[in-house]
Amino acid sequence: MTDIIKGLKKDPKYEHWRLRIFGITWLTYAGFYLTRASFSVAKIGILADPNVSLTTENMAVIDGLYLIAYAIGQFVWGMLGDKVGTRKIVLIGLLGSIIAGFSMGVSSIMLAFGVFTFLQGLSQSTGWAPLTKNISNWFSLRERGVVMGWWATNYTIGGLIGAPFAGLMAVYFGGWRFAFFLPAIVLAVIMILFFLLQKNQPEDIDLPPIEEYHKMEPASEDVPNDVIVSESKEGSWESVLEVIKNPMVLLLGAVYFFIKPTRYAILFWGPLYVSESLGTGMADSAFVNAAFFLAGPLSVLAAGYASDKIFQSRRMPYSIISMFLLSLLLFFFSDLASLHSSLILAGLLFLVGFLIYGPDSLVSATAAIDFGTRKGASTASGIINGMGSVGAIAGGTIPGLFKDSWGWNGVFIFLSASVLIASLLMLPKWNALPGKIKKNKI
Repeated sequence: MTDIIKGLKKDPKYEHWRLRIFGITWLTYAGFYLTRASFSVAKIGILADPNVSLTTENMAVIDGLYLIAYAIGQFVWGMLGDKVGTRKIVLIGLLGSIIAGFSMGVSSIMLAFGVFTFLQGLSQSTGWAPLTKNISNWFSLRERGVVMGWWATNYTIGGLIGAPFAGLMAVYFGGWRFAFFLPAIVLAVIMILFFLLQKNQPEDIDLPPIEEYHKMEPASEDVPNDVIVSESKEGSWESVLEVIKNPMVLLLGAVYFFIKPTRYAILFWGPLYVSESLGTGMADSAFVNAAFFLAGPLSVLAAGYASDKIFQSRRMPYSIISMFLLSLLLFFFSDLASLHSSLILAGLLFLVGFLIYGPDSLVSATAAIDFGTRKGASTASGIINGMGSVGAIAGGTIPGLFKDSWGWNGVFIFLSASVLIASLLMLPKWNALPGKIKKNKI
């Protein structure tokens, strides 16, 4: 990972810190998925618990509250990430997620689930945008595609581990409430490690900025050719507004609005879909559904390397091809899954995961930093992910609200149409590539 920039003398201290920041930020975001996946697994046990009177429609409303909070948080925390830094925001989010997880584990009425899942959504949304900014402060543009490809495996592996871990804890300890308790305990350990190991930027420990270390002029960071970027101070409201007005950032946000429903439909409702299709319990359903997340690391790595090495740092071609194929697969998903075989269903979920995680990571992470620049990385990522999270509300609620009237086939056709729209929106930008900054003297 650190050999991408060739011909430069390496500082052992700098390289140690780069690996350290990469590792702790990777672990932290993966850890968020432990508490994020708890409710999706617990649904199976809650529906069978006579002491809790929640229906699938109630659960869809609860998921909707989470996603509304998550969308709001993405916009807010994204901007604050550039203004106050990663460390404070992520620590607040980790603590909030732990409290919300324990609280949902002791809840039995819809009001309590709704309040604490809203807190969980606000807490979870502190992670992505500020942490991507953290990475952009330690890794330069020329290595970013591959580095972000490796780094973005965090949410795929987090999703891969989160649901099965919650399911196993529920089965081992004999109740759905433990699907909340144990993930929250593990996240508490991760929070302590983050507090001890993380720093916002090289300057915090008397190291030079990454551009200086890699002998790059700060002005050589890339932005779209038609965007003029002023020399406004990092963290100022002026720099935040520059990102908000960036047309490419807004387009990527619109694309992500239509991509994210599919990922969240499977994250929130995949275990229940598997359970209803195969008649399996909490742990077995979570393991079959985990095939979707298993494809994630391979997908984001393939996307990162392909966009850098094959498409010369263009993020759009790989994304468009993957989304078009994904739309076709989702359209025929129910027909292909009609054999009710756990192996076939796991294989189909794996293919969906492989086709969605690549463009998902390119749009929400790599391209967000490319077109938002390091100075506005958190704001750009927050805007794109915030718009995506608004779209995710549909993915998180429609399966619960309409699966009985539409059938699961109708749900998958809806997701297919959403992904197709995303690919068509991006198609005119097939060759989009950041260009040189144009200075605007103030």
